[in-house]
Amino acid sequence: MSKEIGLFGLSIPAEYGGLGIGMVGKCGIYEEIGRTSNGYTTVIGAHTGIGSVGIVEMGTEEQKQKYLPGMASGDLIGAFALTEPSAGSNAAQIKTKAVRKGDKYIINGSKHYITNGPIADVFTVMAVTDPSKGAKGISSFIVEKDFPGLVIGKTEEKMGLRGSHSSEIFLEDCEVPAENLLGVEGLGYVNALAILANGRAGLAARNLGSCQKLLELSVQYAHEREQFGKPIFDQQIIQHYLAEIALDVETLRTVTYKVAWMVDEGINVIKEASMAKLLGSEIFNRIADKAVQIHGGIGYNREYPIERYYRDARITKIYEGTSEIQKNIIAGQLHKEYLKKAPVASI
Repeated sequence: MSKEIGLFGLSIPAEYGGLGIGMVGKCGIYEEIGRTSNGYTTVIGAHTGIGSVGIVEMGTEEQKQKYLPGMASGDLIGAFALTEPSAGSNAAQIKTKAVRKGDKYIINGSKHYITNGPIADVFTVMAVTDPSKGAKGISSFIVEKDFPGLVIGKTEEKMGLRGSHSSEIFLEDCEVPAENLLGVEGLGYVNALAILANGRAGLAARNLGSCQKLLELSVQYAHEREQFGKPIFDQQIIQHYLAEIALDVETLRTVTYKVAWMVDEGINVIKEASMAKLLGSEIFNRIADKAVQIHGGIGYNREYPIERYYRDARITKIYEGTSEIQKNIIAGQLHKEYLKKAPVASI
């Protein structure tokens, strides 16, 4: 069904078989599917976001013609391979190396926590091409699962997102055609940051959908569950919980769609996208915790969906940049803005 309605082609232009919708439209869809299983949402989001946007934004016409139609139809699944055992939050410290040999690059290294890893057909892989240049020596490559030397590692057992599979990948003298260099050599890390930044509004929208669903389930349960002869909704503490959840939901909705609009307008959203990702992650975790409290024992029972949302929420404060990293980015942008204003005198 996901293929038939075009969910895999949200970010891909119409000329390559996709829907080609903007970020506001994409967030509307992400919000709706965020109301379902976060595992399912993550499969779609990783593919339509970081898994394919790099090719859309930086690919050559030949690369787009080769990969995007299959990715738009869902026949080719995309994944983004940046994180390594020694390079998570500090992604500039990646160790995977790519060496040019004739008409190929030979890549050696490993990646882990790669969303869609076990099912992906096309990986956007970050590797060091010039160790002397630090972050400016990192390049990105389009690597197919069947390229010689690419090995898919074990599927990771996770606390949540059990419908979304992630794994290690190993590159052992992996042979990648030179024409599969994505963008300009040495700009891979810069491109990765841009891909991650623009995708953060989408992640916030997915969280928003889950939060809205948790609010609806909690309001319904509060009216149906009786204690001491009356619905628990009549207890002021429950009313306060629900009011706090509703306020968080609307706050997140406002921030998410503002950032999505900014992306569509071509405005730099490094700071605002981090705000949306940070807010979405923190609010989702807050709301999931309150929803469990409202539902009591049933909220802790795997027979009902509340505990699944609770488990799924926790990773949002870690993946695609931890909450702490988002704060660093926001503060860094505030510092740059301050320096640009060049105050004339101290207050």
